[in-house]
Amino acid sequence: MPERLVIIGGDAAGMSAATNARRSRPAADLEIVAFERSDWISFSACGEPYYVSGDVSPIEALLVRSVEEFAKSSITVHKRHEVIAIDTAARAVTVRDHLGAREFTVGYDHLVYATGASARRLPIEGVDLFGVHEMHVLDDALAVRRLVEQRPRRAVIVGGGFVGVEMAEAFLANGIETTVIAAGDTLLEGAFDPDFAARITAAVRGLGVRVETGHRVECLHGEGGRVTSVGCGDRAIPADLVVLAAGTVPNVALARAAGLRIGESGGVWVDDHLRTSLPGVWAAGDCAETTHCLTGRPLNLHLGTIANKQGRIVGLNVGGADEVFPGVLGTAITKCMDLEMARTGLTEAEARDAGFDAIAVTFEATTAAGYWPAARPMWVKAVADRSTRRILGAQILGGATAGKRIDALAMAIWNEMTVDALLNVDLSYTPTLSGVWDPVLTAGRVLQSALGPATTPSR
Repeated sequence: MPERLVIIGGDAAGMSAATNARRSRPAADLEIVAFERSDWISFSACGEPYYVSGDVSPIEALLVRSVEEFAKSSITVHKRHEVIAIDTAARAVTVRDHLGAREFTVGYDHLVYATGASARRLPIEGVDLFGVHEMHVLDDALAVRRLVEQRPRRAVIVGGGFVGVEMAEAFLANGIETTVIAAGDTLLEGAFDPDFAARITAAVRGLGVRVETGHRVECLHGEGGRVTSVGCGDRAIPADLVVLAAGTVPNVALARAAGLRIGESGGVWVDDHLRTSLPGVWAAGDCAETTHCLTGRPLNLHLGTIANKQGRIVGLNVGGADEVFPGVLGTAITKCMDLEMARTGLTEAEARDAGFDAIAVTFEATTAAGYWPAARPMWVKAVADRSTRRILGAQILGGATAGKRIDALAMAIWNEMTVDALLNVDLSYTPTLSGVWDPVLTAGRVLQSALGPATTPSR
């Protein structure tokens, strides 16, 4: 009799766990069953703005694997099936079949809690008006694309985070007058230092986006059941289309009801092997807590990169491995038209808050040799620790090819490199793609200049 692995949630973390568990254990040894409450499984939520823009089509292009493809690996996936209760004592889950209008119980030997996150619901009037949508699952993308095809004149995005910036690009690409309303003083507040976020905000405005900062949306106005404007204090910003992008929250209600420990960050608590507080139950993805590699502090980040890696480790461990998830640096990147912005590690503010004696430098560079016609300006902010001289964080803003340089800086932080070691790394050079001093090397050089010469050999 094979053991049974039950997975709650059919997207990145859950299906990565399923795939890796199957690679580790054959069907004769491990039965794998996944329950997904929506119509979609194993899809790229990060690609939704590009479906809305028209760059990606059809919507099925965002699907990674289908139910039929999983079935070929003896992984059974049930769509429109919602797990509504977990009995950890009996090792069983109660499932509501929304297609068959019935409920049933399934036992498990291993349970993966991968419920993801949901869009943060704004407690304001008018969110149910026609033309108002969140941007979280593929159904949202389908609905917003249909509205875009009706050629609305004005769109308003409520929320100045990564999704808000990406949706601004989607609307600009379709010739729609676009306004982004951010509650904070800048776009991407918190992900970047205030000075750098202000630079990003100015650059996005330069693309033609109207950015309203320091405003909280109080209500949505409509006529005939359709949205007409967004209310902020005594102002009403006209809108034919509204996207609510006020962030996401981990789906932990089911876990809490089952007695699973919830961590300080709001996600399900897990140990370094991604085991929860109760035997036989694992958690991964947007619903799970993780730790920051530099501070050791708990945090809950909603990134597909993290979800896929955590799911892989859970699957391997269910298969008998002894894999540890080492934590994250919070590396993230996005773009708006030809403007790229990225970050990794700690901001200057985060580094100081964590107790580091932080030093930060900001400098301007170019994406290629300065004389190359296609070279575009870029700005880099780099953070280091004075005493150890270790790189702690970096932020980048610039034209095409600027943003992905964050990966080299993430590698430097991950491997605990000093500023002195960084500036001597043997990076590639050709005038069409980089100056002879790539901005990554320049980050090390400028930080070394600010710190003064090293007293011990670099590593």
